[in-house]
Amino acid sequence: MQQTMRFKVLPLFSFLSLVTLFLCTDSFSDQNGVVPSSESSFSSPLLIKKDQRTPIVATEFGKISAVQIGDGYHLQFITLEPNALLLPLLLHSDMVFFVHTGTGILNWIDEDCERTLELKRGDVFRLRSGTVFYVHSNEKLRVYAIFDVGKCLNDPCLGAYSSVRDLLLGFDDRTLRSAFAVPEDILRKIRDATKPPMIIHTLPRNRTRGSEEYKWQSRLVRLFVRVEDVTDHLAMKPIVDTNKKKSRTFNVFEEDPDFENNNGRSIVVDEKDLDALKGSRFGFFMVNLTKGSMMGPHWNPSACEISIVLQGEGMIRVVNQQSLSSCKNNSKNESFMVEEGDVFVVPKFHPMAQMSFENSSFVFMGFSTSAKMNHPQFLVGQSSVLKVLDPEVLAVSFNLSNETIKGLLKAQKESVIFECVSCAEGELAKLMREIEERKRREEEEIERRRKEEEEARKREEERKREEEEAKRREEETERRRKEEEEARKREEERKREEEEAKRREEEKRRREEEETERRRKEEEEARKREEERKREEEEAKRREEERKRREEEAEQTRKREEEREREEEKAKRQEEERRRREEEEKEARKREEEEEIAKKREEERRRKEREEVERKRREEQERRRREEEARKREEERKREEEMAKRREQERQRKEREEVERKKREEEVRKREEEMAKRLEEERQRKEREEVERKKHEEEAMRREEERKREEEAAKRAEEERRKREEEEERRRWPPQPQPPSTTGGNMVDES
Repeated sequence: MQQTMRFKVLPLFSFLSLVTLFLCTDSFSDQNGVVPSSESSFSSPLLIKKDQRTPIVATEFGKISAVQIGDGYHLQFITLEPNALLLPLLLHSDMVFFVHTGTGILNWIDEDCERTLELKRGDVFRLRSGTVFYVHSNEKLRVYAIFDVGKCLNDPCLGAYSSVRDLLLGFDDRTLRSAFAVPEDILRKIRDATKPPMIIHTLPRNRTRGSEEYKWQSRLVRLFVRVEDVTDHLAMKPIVDTNKKKSRTFNVFEEDPDFENNNGRSIVVDEKDLDALKGSRFGFFMVNLTKGSMMGPHWNPSACEISIVLQGEGMIRVVNQQSLSSCKNNSKNESFMVEEGDVFVVPKFHPMAQMSFENSSFVFMGFSTSAKMNHPQFLVGQSSVLKVLDPEVLAVSFNLSNETIKGLLKAQKESVIFECVSCAEGELAKLMREIEERKRREEEEIERRRKEEEEARKREEERKREEEEAKRREEETERRRKEEEEARKREEERKREEEEAKRREEEKRRREEEETERRRKEEEEARKREEERKREEEEAKRREEERKRREEEAEQTRKREEEREREEEKAKRQEEERRRREEEEKEARKREEEEEIAKKREEERRRKEREEVERKRREEQERRRREEEARKREEERKREEEMAKRREQERQRKEREEVERKKREEEVRKREEEMAKRLEEERQRKEREEVERKKHEEEAMRREEERKREEEAAKRAEEERRKREEEEERRRWPPQPQPPSTTGGNMVDES
């Protein structure tokens, strides 16, 4: 059944340039969508998945999530549980909403009076900027709303609405006391009260009607929502509305669709249908496609479409015009697979087609960025805009004959929504192939980057090793230079000591000539003292050499410790690299599983296609047998040959896919074996390093113990030497007599 259509054709002069742009598109390729900054910059389609929404409010009584479309539009998904209340809000911009499921009550202020509206599934309505409203749900209520935030971008942090409570309590206490004439304690109680969430189950009922606080709160609520009793706001009777059109919604399920046939139906809501949309920047539409159907290729000349999937899955195909001033292959195709809850945006002037799968219907609604009639322009079917053109001009544009063009335009008897069996499946297969190719390119790019990083890391390690080697050589050179300097100083000191000894020897000989006997004794003593001094000097030299040796060993120990720390740091980096490789392997396995699922879906779709082709072939056989038996045998033979050829091609394709799959599995297995081998080598290297480290530690401990023993031996030798000196001193010099003591009564001769 086909009803009256609203889809009108633009005048010829207004779309000739658009048709020309479409005709010059002769090659297509996919690219990712880019988030536009505003409506004027919508240059490519945009897909936002359900899990990409931004949560705003989440309580046990309801939740709100949002999607930002550039800088101009803001979508919100509001869910209220049964008997939940969305507290009063002040709108900063226009709000157009659609009730997806459930029932509820909308209350708002319009022209100094309160209006109440019962909401039910399918309702469309608009609230103007500056309106104060609140919503109560009877059943579980789901509402999809769009806000024109482009009008309030002077303050980007303002948002789509504000809480009435926050607005009022932003004033200081003196201002509020003067404005409401309430005591300070009442105001203090109001400020100290805990702020409720945006969505609650019921309003608080613990205040008595006679209290000053209750009266003040009542005046506050009446100021914004005209409610006589906050706790009984649902039971109140709304003010009588003399202008019913302003409080009337448009229900898409109760009105006749603008277009309907066996393949689906569509409806558009504009300012002519809903008085509340007058002056708004938004319109509304809903499309329901049956199984295996398509909304024909078309474009919007004056509005952008922001759509939300309500039911089922589908494919969206969009021609993305990269340049409106050139026809040099600047058009590109974009395909999206969408499911329930996804949002997709199509800019104006972009030809598009929406398709449903064979196993389910596809329902989506949306908002257009104009409340006036948009007049979508269809490229095919009975309402095709191409039929307005001169056939000869059109034939020349396609470089075809007039008869071919006429046959092309007259073949399709339907309009707007067409049967399109397996179209969505074909688009999905293309999309999966493109995704696979994109993943392959990304993997190649990742592998290339990994190799570059590995080479850079190796070069950096080589550079560090060279620097360390140069530093070690410099330290070795400096150490040798210091040793040579010390040896030279010791040699000079020895020569000076020898000269001093010779001088003293001459002095002794001169004294021997003067006093032979006394000098002999003194010479003997001097010789002993000289020997003792030499022994002390040698002991001092030995201790100095021992001290230098210990310092060198300490320096070597410090260097080994630094080397061990560097090795530990290197091991840590290798461990991080191993973890990163494991994560990459997990991602690779996940991608392979997704590819396997896509292959299974593709095989199922091909099986259905073969069954459908077989069924149609049998029907065609039966019809043609009744019409012409002889020709049927010839055609049957040709069809069987074609089918055998297709089966052979399918078999070859499957064999190629199987070979490719085995090749990929073999590559994955080899990578896993290489990874396991590298891990085992890394483990063995760490064990060797640990054994070496323990050996170094034991060697350091042994040297430390030896150093302590040497120090103790040196102390003991020093103590023995000191005792010998004291003993010799006592033997060499007799004690001197002491003077008599004058402090006692008796004189004692201590000598």
